[in-house]
Amino acid sequence: MTSTPVGMRCPECARQPTRARTISSTSGEPTLTYLLIALNVLVGLGSVLGGASASGGSVGGSELIREGAVSSFAIEQGDYWRLVTAGFLHAGFFHLFFNMFSLYILGTMLEPAIGKLRFGLIYFVSLLAGSFGALLLEPDSLTVGASGAIFGLMGAAVVVLRNRGIPLMDSGLGIWIGLNLLITFTVPNISIGGHIGGLVGGALAALVLFDLRDALRVPESVGALMAAAVGAAAVAGSIVVASSSAG
Repeated sequence: MTSTPVGMRCPECARQPTRARTISSTSGEPTLTYLLIALNVLVGLGSVLGGASASGGSVGGSELIREGAVSSFAIEQGDYWRLVTAGFLHAGFFHLFFNMFSLYILGTMLEPAIGKLRFGLIYFVSLLAGSFGALLLEPDSLTVGASGAIFGLMGAAVVVLRNRGIPLMDSGLGIWIGLNLLITFTVPNISIGGHIGGLVGGALAALVLFDLRDALRVPESVGALMAAAVGAAAVAGSIVVASSSAG
């Protein structure tokens, strides 16, 4: 046996390079990630031009934010579009920059690995789940931000890594998720419900797209429909929670 950096190996094995396991690429350039970043930035600029504070603070300074943020009162009034539009609005440039930086890191890693369709599906399911979580824990607050969708991408990345046999801590993603959760629970004015809701929603969407689909041996389209059902359940839950809060 020969001592190597990865432990004791036989002489023949020691002469062979250790093959690194990575998430295989399927779709080339992460164009959907770039498109989502561009859309968030354009909406962010529109919010500032509409009166929002560039440095953050109150989310009520812009008409665009007031009409697009999610709250139980607005959803109870039938403004269901807010469940989506809230995920493209931000309370200042710092909020926008931090979320877009995270989206760039996760998107350039995950989108080429799983394809644009599944990436987009996970993103929007996570966004809807984040809105549901925000309504569940902070029903009376105006909530904005792509954080729910981004936390969902983190949850999905954990599932994909495990599905591909890559240890979570080896990827560095485990530490990053831990730090983001620490920030979520310690920094004020952060939507805990939005972050946790998105994390759970993204993980569930990835589970049905990969693990459950593989276990049931069903076509990819069936997995996509099951993931879409997770998003539909989040919308239904949001409506129920908003109605209960108003009552």
